[in-house]
Amino acid sequence: MASATPVTIAYGDGIGPEIMEATLRILEAAGARLEPEVIEIGENVYRSGVSSGIRPEAWESLRRTKVFLKAPITTPQGGGYKSLNVTARSALGLYANVRPCQAYHPFVATKHPQMDLVIIRENEEDVYTGIEHRQSDQVYQCLKLISRPGCEKIIRYAFEYARAYNRKKVTCLSKDNIMKMTDGLFHKVFDEIAAEYPDIEKEHWIIDIGSALLADVPERFGVIVTLNLYGDIISDIAAQIAGSVGMGGSANIGDRCAMFEAIHGSAPDIAGRGIANPSGLLHGAIMMLVHIGQAEVAARVHNAWLCTIESGIHTGDIFKEDVSRKRVGTQEFSEAIIERLDQMPNFFRAVSYLSAPAPVQPVNAVSRTRQAKELVGVDVFLDWSSGTAQQLGDALSAIDTTPLQLKMISNRGAKVYPDGLPETFCTDHWRGRFVVDPAAGDIITHGNIIQLLRLLYEQGFDTIKTENLYTFDGAPGYSLGAGE
Repeated sequence: MASATPVTIAYGDGIGPEIMEATLRILEAAGARLEPEVIEIGENVYRSGVSSGIRPEAWESLRRTKVFLKAPITTPQGGGYKSLNVTARSALGLYANVRPCQAYHPFVATKHPQMDLVIIRENEEDVYTGIEHRQSDQVYQCLKLISRPGCEKIIRYAFEYARAYNRKKVTCLSKDNIMKMTDGLFHKVFDEIAAEYPDIEKEHWIIDIGSALLADVPERFGVIVTLNLYGDIISDIAAQIAGSVGMGGSANIGDRCAMFEAIHGSAPDIAGRGIANPSGLLHGAIMMLVHIGQAEVAARVHNAWLCTIESGIHTGDIFKEDVSRKRVGTQEFSEAIIERLDQMPNFFRAVSYLSAPAPVQPVNAVSRTRQAKELVGVDVFLDWSSGTAQQLGDALSAIDTTPLQLKMISNRGAKVYPDGLPETFCTDHWRGRFVVDPAAGDIITHGNIIQLLRLLYEQGFDTIKTENLYTFDGAPGYSLGAGE
């Protein structure tokens, strides 16, 4: 018999311990060869004073086993606690979040009986980096960070996944009509990589209409690849319209480690009542078994689960009077699956992971020649509440900032000086754009920016932050202000 695979296990919070116990009981009965290492993470660890929610020895277990089966956890509200889910994904390099969404009609209520898609979500970047600042009395900031290597890795992974699992189409969702640089990069990289896969149909939709299509005609999609925030939102929508968020599992794949979990939260309102549906975590565990090379066991568990569903044995979240035969709790549902471990479904098509292609291998980002980078200006952000946009513009223009010249002032992205509109509502958060005149042969240095900040300080201005303006191979590396 093959040796057992070390796996780090976390029982989590809320309903986590109940559904983890049920899941492990099923895996053991199915013959999964696991060597579990149990760690404590989540609410109790947060409350003990560990702001990350995970202790150093738990990290050592994860780095040793490289496989993590995690039940949902609770992140305490307030107090600056960081999401452990986000921390684990970024710290372990788990760049690909894979979420299958399939309908189980007619046994689980859905308006989309043919739905069968996979959402592949970028897992490390976007606003989920959690870089936020309060910059003035009125304005807060959250940074959206998108990198070319991050885009290349997740998009190539999506196409490799589609090819490996015989998915005919990959759809990219972004908002590049508004965020032309960040989301624009994602769309651009998608087009570049899509050209390498002529056997796969590809398309792009703006996230808003793409989400509308997902809610209305999900059967039109095969694989969806998108950025972190959008992927988080639409995967829950997709799971719900397929039947229930409580049934969705996910894999978080990296070059060195992988984490498997349910997509739902810890549901403390039903914790301890024995009624939680363990299906989401079980589906995550099935994906884990495939990942560690125990595909035969994965298929055995999955087929037994399908038999249980089509037998009408349902937990309360999916129970339906005219279809379900018996309402059961967590333990009884898991026992029903165990009883059917040697059965094949009659209505659903049986799963056979043994016939699936080899697991998708993570791919490194493509190396590129660095572009010529030239400093051409600076945006200076000010906390100022002493008058109008015109008054601020007059005050800044009166300062000799040569070779830099004030080009415009914006407030929340909208140009308000010069020639601003009186209808534009302004806060106490302003951006002054200072640039050089290339026609005059002016050159800007970092020393000029330091001198500018000194002059602003001497005039009593509160400088919040700066953003240098660069061109790359002559193309602007910054966006225009609205109305600029």
